[in-house]
Amino acid sequence: MARAKTPTKSSSAKADADPVAGHCNAPPRPPRPVEPGLHPNRMFMVLRLDTKWVNHTVLHYCFLDTPALWRGSNADKDVVRDSFQAWKDLPIGLDFVEVTDPREAEIRIGFQQNAGSWSYLGRVAIDYITDPAERTMNFGWDLTTPYGRDTAMHEIGHALGFSHEHQNPKAGIVWDEEAVYDYFTGPPNNWSREETDTNVLSKLPSSETDGSDWDPNSIMHYHFQAGLILSPEEYRTSPLIPEPGLSATDIATAKALYPAPENPDLPELRPYESHQLRIDPGEQVDFVIRPEFSRDYTIQTFGRMDTVMVLFEDINGEPHYVQGDDDSGFSLNAKITQRLFRGRTYYIRLRLYYAEAQGEGALMMY
Repeated sequence: MARAKTPTKSSSAKADADPVAGHCNAPPRPPRPVEPGLHPNRMFMVLRLDTKWVNHTVLHYCFLDTPALWRGSNADKDVVRDSFQAWKDLPIGLDFVEVTDPREAEIRIGFQQNAGSWSYLGRVAIDYITDPAERTMNFGWDLTTPYGRDTAMHEIGHALGFSHEHQNPKAGIVWDEEAVYDYFTGPPNNWSREETDTNVLSKLPSSETDGSDWDPNSIMHYHFQAGLILSPEEYRTSPLIPEPGLSATDIATAKALYPAPENPDLPELRPYESHQLRIDPGEQVDFVIRPEFSRDYTIQTFGRMDTVMVLFEDINGEPHYVQGDDDSGFSLNAKITQRLFRGRTYYIRLRLYYAEAQGEGALMMY
């Protein structure tokens, strides 16, 4: 499949790739709690979207300069900035804003050398890594090389909720498992066998890859030296090195999950007005709220649906997270109770995981 190249990338980067470069060591992901006996179709949709942000979110990122060993060079920081912009320019419906206060950042970045490159997966960063002094992403090697630039794009892909492509169950890769263990437990990775299983050998649920076909050129795919793969046959004696930059499939997937806004005019959510939700799984509806009175309001879904609902406040033209609720996998309704103030503007964004029938649910504020 044809590749989309960024202007700063060279098509020769594949041939020049470092065969002993470090690899992303993804942190463990907590298991998703759900009710027992969940229908497989419903479970598929819950797992497909549970790490993804609601669309039109502004993600704030911060470079952590304390402690000193986390501090990155200006050149490495510029590569990360450029990589955020490259994802944004696809275009997608997320925005990325750099901040200096880690308390305002959903993504907090360190540059501890020789500690591996990694990122928490999507919303895991805010659900479980709540201490603003802790990293949600780290870069452990020089980012100013072609491989380093792709590393930055790869880790940001994780921060958007995308998993490793070489673990796609449709990849059909047959590994020489002992060769894989020997390679990854040695330098420069120095992983345990368990870490090698987590990052390489274990197959992901099909829901995490949207059931898509294997894309060996994905930015989310590792580089593999020759001798680690038994099948496909072509990689027995040749390395598997993805082309540089985002693949056509990367771009299509990101734009499908985070479509750029087409109509900025949002319907208004007013007290005691019920809005029927006519959307398909994976789709999203947004509303604007302009309170006439300052008081506590409850915003709630009604019906047999799995949803994630997030409330933002508009501050100087930028939506800032206030509160969210995710009812997916349980017989509950998403519900947010929050004091809203007259004269301010708020947004409610609701994404549907699964519903027993299209349009079965409703949204109301009271």
